[in-house]
Amino acid sequence: MRNKILLLGSGELGKEVLIAMQRLGQYVIAVDNYKNAPAMQVAHEFEVIDMLNGIELDKIVDKHKPDFIVPEVESIRTERFYDYEKQGYTIIPSAKAANFTMNRKSIRDLASLELGLKTAKYKYASSYDDLVKAVEYTGMPCVVKPLMSSSGKGQSVIRNESDIEKAWHEALQGSRGDLMEVIVEEFISFDYEITLLTVTQNNNDTLFCPPIGHRQERGDYQESWQPMKMDEKDLKTAQEMADMVTKALGGSGIWGVEFFIGKDGVYFSELSPRPHDTGMVTLAGTQNFSEFELHARAILGIPVISIPLIQNGASAVVLAQHENKNYPIISGLKEAAKFKNTDFKIFGKPNTRKYRRMAVTLAYGKEDTSILVQKAKKVASKIKVD
Repeated sequence: MRNKILLLGSGELGKEVLIAMQRLGQYVIAVDNYKNAPAMQVAHEFEVIDMLNGIELDKIVDKHKPDFIVPEVESIRTERFYDYEKQGYTIIPSAKAANFTMNRKSIRDLASLELGLKTAKYKYASSYDDLVKAVEYTGMPCVVKPLMSSSGKGQSVIRNESDIEKAWHEALQGSRGDLMEVIVEEFISFDYEITLLTVTQNNNDTLFCPPIGHRQERGDYQESWQPMKMDEKDLKTAQEMADMVTKALGGSGIWGVEFFIGKDGVYFSELSPRPHDTGMVTLAGTQNFSEFELHARAILGIPVISIPLIQNGASAVVLAQHENKNYPIISGLKEAAKFKNTDFKIFGKPNTRKYRRMAVTLAYGKEDTSILVQKAKKVASKIKVD
């Protein structure tokens, strides 16, 4: 059972997927738009291309003729995936899922208009004048996001009229690809937000990981913990909504489905058809399989029977504070290793920019997740990126 995997996106999440694949005996080609990306450092082969260039994408698919094409980022010419499926290639989880979730417009309209899931009130804007009208529709405060971005890039909150112009420019600068359009959402007054990792399997049951709580800054996660304590009724609602949207998109793999939980119930927020950054907490041994191992098994058709919670866990990020085109020097690992029941993963990114995620720290055990979060943050404080 040795398949050829074409991994489109070679960051820290792609690296963990690649390692999980290799442990199951697979052959992996890592692809990204820059050299020495984390997954490339452990891949059998690698390619450096502009994944938004359909011609370049066609060439490497034809060159490698993979058994599975596994997108791990949004910035890909995903409409080409429909043609690849017609040619007999297997897209993970499906061409529809990859194409719809690359663009917030497609997935939000599917969830809200077609499936009737509860979402924040929203409007799209492709010009500054449209943005002004959209803000009037949603009211303030509201959240502005590029239709295509990741890790919170280009996201901001409009609290008054003076924020509108700044939000417009930030969204365009943070947009990935060539799509100059944004989504404006009403600001939901939520108690907390969760990532519900959802595993879809061909000919097997859809399974849900214990819910993951997380905290964000600048639209990007800073800490996550598992499990998130929540009302069973709300968890059941979130599971039903996740099941509906993943079935509508089709295919096998792991999905990071995000929800807001508040006094008014459960709101669908976003969805990624791949391992989620907040799910790095599963590297702490909180489950029988990490999210990356679950993704690999679902792709290869290896059945997963259940996903029990083994222990509590937390993760915290280590961020760069400056931009540097050279390989960073990571220090403080000996000090970071002195905390009991903790771990860390250094991603090996070849350069830095302000707030770029360079490593993750983990804490695990029987303690309450709030204690584990603080422990993970202490470990992170010892690791320096110079």
